[in-house]
Amino acid sequence: MAQHDYIINNQTFPSTRSDLNNGLSAIVSNNSGSSSPTTTYAYQWWYDTSNNILKIRNADNDAWINIGTFNQTNDTVVLAGTEATLPTITSIAPQSVENTASNIVITGTNFVITPNVEIISTTGAIILANSVTRDSATQLTINVTLPVDGTYFIRVENPDGGAVRSSNALLTVSDAPTWTTASGSIGSVSKGATFSATVVASSDSAITYSLLSGAFPTGITLNTSTGVISGTESGSQTAETVFTFTLRATDVETQTVDRVFTITLSVGINNGIQFN
Repeated sequence: MAQHDYIINNQTFPSTRSDLNNGLSAIVSNNSGSSSPTTTYAYQWWYDTSNNILKIRNADNDAWINIGTFNQTNDTVVLAGTEATLPTITSIAPQSVENTASNIVITGTNFVITPNVEIISTTGAIILANSVTRDSATQLTINVTLPVDGTYFIRVENPDGGAVRSSNALLTVSDAPTWTTASGSIGSVSKGATFSATVVASSDSAITYSLLSGAFPTGITLNTSTGVISGTESGSQTAETVFTFTLRATDVETQTVDRVFTITLSVGINNGIQFN
């Protein structure tokens, strides 16, 4: 078993000879190893010793194509596409995750035993799932850590070599929004007076705001694009009231973060209250 980057550096003759021998060993063994060669080239061979599958690198140098699965005990081979069970990918959930270990459910068909799952970036980088659980023939749950923001393809390979890669980049890795405005009071308004305050959340994409629960004082509304809460108070309260509400910030990737705020309605003797 040997692998090589096929780059011979300037060095002493003994080192050069050793480097050449290592490269030749990699060639004659079809770059055999339990993991993919670190440096890959279009049309490169790789014998996957973990699964006994002979593979060849595709022309775009962004995926491996299975040639066949070898039975080293019986000295037989099953060519890919002849008896292999080809899985399909219908959807994933969630479609957006952060740069931390995340669980993703893959829905499709023909998931045999425990398939191998790869997450492939648009630049061709391959990240293996931390774990794969076969929930059923139509559902897998994977745990994966993707440190780089971007969009990713999903590739599922059954133990018999049958494999599929999603036609589209189904998964987006992005930072979830975070609140800049502290929770709690964002101000007070006198009865019948105008009010304006702005709540702010940040993200790597556009933010929209929504009222998740609770209520504003009557006459005051939320601008869902800017986070401005404004208006003229027009309620019927006759005593000081604290309005508690939860706002949600949602980014383009539908990632959300919630925060609780309050507005206090102040009512004084000059605001229509009569004492007898």
